[in-house]
Amino acid sequence: MSVDLLREVLRAADWAILCYFVALNSGYLVLIALAGVEFVKHLRRSPFAGTDDMFRSPLTLAVSLIVPAYNEGPGIVAAVQALTSLRYPRYEIVVVDDGSCDDTFDRLREEFDLVEVPRVIPAEVPCRSRVLSVHVSRDNPQTLTVVRKTNGGKSDALNMGINLARHPLVCMVDADSVLDPDALLAVAKPFGDDPLRVAAVGGVVRIANGCTVVGGRVVEVAMPRRWLLRVQVVEYLRAFLMGRTGWSRLGGLVVISGAFGIFRRDLVVAVGGMDPDTIGEDAELVVRLHRHLRARGEDYRVVFVAEPVSWSEAPASLRALGRQRRRWHRGIAEILSKHRGMIGNPRYGRIGVLALPYYVLFELAAPFVELSALVLLPLGLWLDAVDVAFAWRFALVAYGYGLLVSLAALFIEEMSFHRYPRWGDLVRGVSAALLENVGYRQILTVWQVSGALAAWWGTTAIWGTMKRQGFGEPPADAPKPARAGRR
Repeated sequence: MSVDLLREVLRAADWAILCYFVALNSGYLVLIALAGVEFVKHLRRSPFAGTDDMFRSPLTLAVSLIVPAYNEGPGIVAAVQALTSLRYPRYEIVVVDDGSCDDTFDRLREEFDLVEVPRVIPAEVPCRSRVLSVHVSRDNPQTLTVVRKTNGGKSDALNMGINLARHPLVCMVDADSVLDPDALLAVAKPFGDDPLRVAAVGGVVRIANGCTVVGGRVVEVAMPRRWLLRVQVVEYLRAFLMGRTGWSRLGGLVVISGAFGIFRRDLVVAVGGMDPDTIGEDAELVVRLHRHLRARGEDYRVVFVAEPVSWSEAPASLRALGRQRRRWHRGIAEILSKHRGMIGNPRYGRIGVLALPYYVLFELAAPFVELSALVLLPLGLWLDAVDVAFAWRFALVAYGYGLLVSLAALFIEEMSFHRYPRWGDLVRGVSAALLENVGYRQILTVWQVSGALAAWWGTTAIWGTMKRQGFGEPPADAPKPARAGRR
């Protein structure tokens, strides 16, 4: 290949990548705009939402909260305390200790006075592991159940919880999560408003690092001290809050976070529970539900609720963050490969012709395109295929436009929910949005590419572990919370 031809190829590739970034960030901006419209409607409806009526109504559907736990010792008590103090008429908590080798079970036994009971567990969805024992709280045996089992992975733990669940709705909550007191009422309300059509509801997840948790409740919200965590706060606002709210408004929601999502139990059982062979089991279940309900020709809805929220501990080290992001992108690649027959298929409505193609073009492919840009643009400058003026325009579109998207997400969050009360927190959020483009996005791209390649090459999926720091401690003079589990 001659040098002139190589220059032309590089010039064309750089322009194609530039157009891709324009389309990518424009798509994000459209989703954020849709989220903003939805938030305005949400705030107008909020005083008349009827959650108090739902709390008092005997017709409100009961919920089984399923909490898979593996080596969650530092945060498990605070998480379960938050669940036992939720404002909801009828619910149970099922904690599945998935073969933990730390003090997860010991902390639960001590705090909630657990006693072992005989229990026959139905096998409505398949499980690969063996049950060791079942325990209930002596103070409230109908509210808290803890099952110990051999390690089988998160999907297997969730399936065990589904088999144990006694109520028509199942809510999946991560063991490192703390829910707002009204979170369950808010996320279950769509089932009360539209019981015949709503199949699943997702709730927003925010980062708990830096917040103060007392008695299982977030009592003070603050930006984390470390910049790595602050950047993740911005990411969560942009993707979990804004992006999923936008997709929900379009009727194309395909991701409900395993950290906080609620489903009709009968539908989850009908599709076979969680897939233990897919590392992104939460999103895969939602896609499978769409496929199942579309095949049956049913009229249904999958909804996202922006408030109240679940607070979750984010990775505080690069190593743990890298494992998480490789796992997330591997999950996207596996799900899209498994359900590739739905992509572009009009039979599946908006999911087939809009949502899944978007995930292929702008979620799965984005890190590959960005990694290509990091190589091709400097090469084009070196070979005089592009000039410096083009390089500046490229950077402005790829990173400046992305910064605008992040700032728009921060602005809409501040105007709608005002979760971070200090001006300093807002300044730190803006600074994190700026710093995200310097080093963080580039290394994130490498992690995501390696995760997708691992899925396509068929390497063994390893969930990995994250060292938990636990949630923020209360002030020294704060009163000791009452013993949770006694309601």
